[in-house]
Amino acid sequence: MPESTEPADGGMLEPVRIPDPQLEGIEASVRRLMEQSAQQARQLDHLSSAPGPDRSPFAEFGMPGFGGRPPAAPPEPRPILELAGEEREDELDALSDWVDDFLLPVYGSEVTTAAPWCLQWQEHDDVVAWLHALWLAYQQHKEPDAGLAGMFVWHRDFLTHAIAAIRAPGGPLSACMTSPDRPAHRLLPGPPPSARTETASAAQPAGSAELDESAS
Repeated sequence: MPESTEPADGGMLEPVRIPDPQLEGIEASVRRLMEQSAQQARQLDHLSSAPGPDRSPFAEFGMPGFGGRPPAAPPEPRPILELAGEEREDELDALSDWVDDFLLPVYGSEVTTAAPWCLQWQEHDDVVAWLHALWLAYQQHKEPDAGLAGMFVWHRDFLTHAIAAIRAPGGPLSACMTSPDRPAHRLLPGPPPSARTETASAAQPAGSAELDESAS
């Protein structure tokens, strides 16, 4: 028991004397509180940083995440000519909107024999491939992480080269519209198969060709 704290004859209170065993217990409690405070500070510092994709922000406290597994990353863009069916049609619709609403009004020069165009450009696979690649590059270079020079790089390295290839006088649209008053559309035939392909086909035995046809 602590000693009495009643005033002495002089009216002054005597200091409270705590026994050594009880003092040690108080010191241990203070140390535990300080350790808990330091641990909580470390946990708060950890939570202030962005958690990894596979780590719950509540893992430090032994708690599971509320949202289950993190959402899957969006699929990587693929060249449009590798797509098929509805997936390709959806991508072509989105590309057409970008070309009609942004690319042509801003960068579409007058249609002439030196700069042909086609109102049915979606039927030219090579033009579709060029424009789709240009669109993907545009989406990448307009993002903040592309930096302040991102759009300049897109103009210099992508836009100028793609438009020159698509609308060249002898390019893929040269048999199409060369005057706004005379719309036209014609797919230019590509080169014939290589000599190696023709030689391989001619060297194939007749029996094997029949087997291939029956298997198909």
